[in-house]
Amino acid sequence: MNIRTIIAATCAARAYSMAGSTYAHDSEAQTVTKNFEAAIPNIPGKSLIAVEVDYAPGVASAPHTHAKSAFIYAYVISGAIESKVNDGEMRIYRAGESWSETPGAIHSISRNASKTEPAKLLAVFVLDTNDNPLTTPVK
Repeated sequence: MNIRTIIAATCAARAYSMAGSTYAHDSEAQTVTKNFEAAIPNIPGKSLIAVEVDYAPGVASAPHTHAKSAFIYAYVISGAIESKVNDGEMRIYRAGESWSETPGAIHSISRNASKTEPAKLLAVFVLDTNDNPLTTPVK
């Protein structure tokens, strides 16, 4: 399965569909790197995909949704991430904190909370094996 990238804020109207393990988004210096991918052997038709999202200082993703079947666990590895999912409140998650996104959720805010320090997020997707793209911008 191909990884589909998280969208940089300056690319709100575009979805990227690159194959491979690392993606760079224009000059904004946001990267998405595949960390792990495997079929879940005891849940036929389901897979687990983990990606690391590196945010340069001040970088944000455009509002987006994920694959329709995807349940997502997000964990802040370093720095701080500002996030808002569906009608929930906007929150800042710091290194060691996590949240989840249900299938069909709209992620309206996802950005580095710092203008001066980088941040890194691990996103773990559990989804139907052939459900893609992983990320689609909200139009």
